[in-house]
Amino acid sequence: MKISRFGYFWLDTWVMANIIQLATQDFCTRFLSHSNDPGGRQYDQMTQAARSAPANIAEGNSRHTTSRETEMKLTDVARATLAELTNDYFNWLLRHEQLPWSVHSAEYKQVISIQLDKPTYDDDLQYQSSIHILRQKQRFDTWLKDSDSFQMARCMIVLCNRLAAMLSKQIEQQLATFSEEGGFTEALTAERLARRTQQNIETGAPLCPLCGKPMIRRMAKKGVNSGNEFWSCSAYPDCHGTRKIEK
Repeated sequence: MKISRFGYFWLDTWVMANIIQLATQDFCTRFLSHSNDPGGRQYDQMTQAARSAPANIAEGNSRHTTSRETEMKLTDVARATLAELTNDYFNWLLRHEQLPWSVHSAEYKQVISIQLDKPTYDDDLQYQSSIHILRQKQRFDTWLKDSDSFQMARCMIVLCNRLAAMLSKQIEQQLATFSEEGGFTEALTAERLARRTQQNIETGAPLCPLCGKPMIRRMAKKGVNSGNEFWSCSAYPDCHGTRKIEK
């Protein structure tokens, strides 16, 4: 099993989540004030929700090797916090009697059509990923740098919804991988079996009479032979070949 520290740096979801976090921090700094957010609570809630998305994507991906279940749960947490953040931008428009963009509007179609470049990193990941994120963010600066808070909020709603959809697909892919390959427990079992198989090959274990693969010692756990060792095919459960251990 190969463990990667920075696998999430290549994820478009993580890049988009960083764009949303940076833009939200900018929105809150520029448009929230003591008069419309006297306790600073909305500022805290929005920036924390925005932070949660890239943080949970990164943490989830970092757990990919050791816990696929945790990876899926954390990715789903990132998706859930986006719903909270989207609602904050939605509320900002409503409280000022403004509307989000229609999906049929030119602005919506323009923002949704902007695609992220694929990252090209070598060994300087954090430096190069910073450049990549800032360049991708600049693609949306027409709206994210707008002095009109409503235009920025409309754009942010589109980006949040877009990332939520990307994360939904990512979770589906994670689930499919888990179904096919299993998780950490299954990987450990496979590694133990491979080691035991190699050890038995080195000590002259017999070959399976059905498929010809090396056999390993197992102990019967039930039935009339409970507690007795026997030779079992290393390909079990795909192959049920057995041999008695000659004493």
